[in-house]
Amino acid sequence: MLSDRAMDNLRFIRETMERASSFTAVPGWGGALMGVTAVGAAFIAMQQTSRNMWLRVWLVEALLAFVVGAWAMDRKARASETPLRYSGPARKFAFGFAPPIFAGMVLTVALSKLGLAKHLPGCWLLLYGTAVTTGGMFSIRIIPVMGLCFMVLGAAAFFAPLGWGDWFMMAGFGGLQIIFGFVIARRYGG
Repeated sequence: MLSDRAMDNLRFIRETMERASSFTAVPGWGGALMGVTAVGAAFIAMQQTSRNMWLRVWLVEALLAFVVGAWAMDRKARASETPLRYSGPARKFAFGFAPPIFAGMVLTVALSKLGLAKHLPGCWLLLYGTAVTTGGMFSIRIIPVMGLCFMVLGAAAFFAPLGWGDWFMMAGFGGLQIIFGFVIARRYGG
């Protein structure tokens, strides 16, 4: 009995230290929901007849995914009573995540103006994967793995036929988000 209590205490201490040093508010169910909306966006984007309308579909999806992700992250942080705004791990995650996302925003504008928007799926997947990998270095172990999967998919999209862009977007922002969302929800809570 005493050894069981000691093991429980050690487990509690270890989990508390892990939470203090890593960003654990990554939302599993929110990530899966982001994936579901991306699958829908891919089907809508495939129906567009102009590149500008295609781009608008994906930009609306990016905004929707951001809102869903932020809401789910806030909800998970509140449920675990983890401060989201000023915690060291959350700040490190954000500082690792933000630069590749900013680069993606700049490249979106530049490639669109140059008439090279057909290369955006590879760019977006690669840079989102980079953001998830670098931000995920301060999070739970599975997050950098997810980022690497996005990076591989993004690199492959650059070398695939240009007409496959929406399928790559569906596979990454849809499929990978859903799969990793379920894994995160199951192993790391909501």
